[in-house]
Amino acid sequence: MAGLAFEHLAINVADPVAVAEWYVTHLGMTVVRRGDAPVHMHFLADASRRAMIEIYNNPVARADMYGDLHPAQLHVAFTSADPDADTERLVAAGAVLLEHQRHPDGSHLVMLRDPWGLAIQLAKRAAPMI
Repeated sequence: MAGLAFEHLAINVADPVAVAEWYVTHLGMTVVRRGDAPVHMHFLADASRRAMIEIYNNPVARADMYGDLHPAQLHVAFTSADPDADTERLVAAGAVLLEHQRHPDGSHLVMLRDPWGLAIQLAKRAAPMI
């Protein structure tokens, strides 16, 4: 069986325009495609252009529950060369720090919430994942 290539992870939010702007400004994502009201979808690519998330609003589903979810249930992870500096910068931009994890192998993981409650992880791994 041939493997399928990952295209995107979709995240339903109440204000996709503001969320997309914050992810572009503070996480370095790039808008690949966007749509108009009422959905206001934004496809955002990461800096490597290997991964993409879709930020949109669809009223058929809740868009306000991310703060209720434990970060182990759902988080969006980004690599970081300097998790301490990136954490400080993101907190200044409205993110909320949840925890730092420093592992014996030298990996440093930071869990935050974006201003809308979605969990974000910053990862500096001793051995890169890919």
